[in-house]
Amino acid sequence: MEKALQTIIDDMPEKTGKSLEEWKKILSTKGFEKHGQAVSFLKTEHGVTHGFANTIVTLSKDNNELPEDLVATQYEGKEALIPIYEALITMSTSFGDDVTVTPKKGTVSIIRKRQFALIKPATKTRIDLGLKLPEKALTDRLGNSGSFGTMCTHRVQLSSTTEVDNELKTWLQEAYDLST
Repeated sequence: MEKALQTIIDDMPEKTGKSLEEWKKILSTKGFEKHGQAVSFLKTEHGVTHGFANTIVTLSKDNNELPEDLVATQYEGKEALIPIYEALITMSTSFGDDVTVTPKKGTVSIIRKRQFALIKPATKTRIDLGLKLPEKALTDRLGNSGSFGTMCTHRVQLSSTTEVDNELKTWLQEAYDLST
């Protein structure tokens, strides 16, 4: 996780025209009350992609935990799930350098231009992977989105790293491809 986040931060000047510190200074002058307002501002006023805008806003909050802390908190008491989480991150970021990993309080969003996957430690023994695959038929494994609601169309329940397999990679790749 830390390596992926550091890559995003390192790429920020080239991809957005400013460093994270420069973006933080800009946001500090605005005083947005809501996360979405700041993201929208960066996208509309500065042409920043959603993934970078979301990361900038997340890392700019004074009272916000660092993203790696958010992930650590999600997996407290669920440490056995961390290898599954790490395998999903590795797989998702292998599709291209335009993938952004954005930890939130209870989930981790995987974003290209739009969010295409969502990782959530659902129980002590299971991770739910939400995927945005409109019009894709449900299967025994590729189920209904469940608690993810409208953001995701499908959910895959994972309890072992062996389930982070080629079939899952195909679905993740399809969701990535659709997120342009």
